[in-house]
Amino acid sequence: MTIKTILVPTDFSEPSVLALASAKELARALKASIHLLHVVQDPLSQAWALESYGSVPADLLPRLEAAAQKDLAKALPESEQATFRAALVTEVGSPFSKIVDYAKTHHVDLIVMGTHGRGVIAHALLGSVAERVVRLAPCPVMTVRAK
Repeated sequence: MTIKTILVPTDFSEPSVLALASAKELARALKASIHLLHVVQDPLSQAWALESYGSVPADLLPRLEAAAQKDLAKALPESEQATFRAALVTEVGSPFSKIVDYAKTHHVDLIVMGTHGRGVIAHALLGSVAERVVRLAPCPVMTVRAK
């Protein structure tokens, strides 16, 4: 198995930070590139949105994407971007489907992602992005939990 491209989906949480650290170690050892992906969920696509928002600014999504792009650049500074031949990507949509689609489209060899390790009840109510990615990804998935 040859690993040349590693996808690291991030929500900027502690497990995501740990996943990126693991991916960097792997990328160094394997001389692989890193694609760091953040998926912005459209607030209006959420079930609770219709009741919560009276009026939404027209530029909300572009502002969320711009903020995410800045956070991606902080997570993987310019010097490391060159080292890992990195791509910093922001997409809008459903996290698990965008992660799987990105992996397929960009011929990703490995996905390294954080998982929150929620309890059974929270998992049943919220589902798990990591679990869905593991089931549907076109490549192996390594999950990293917070300590």
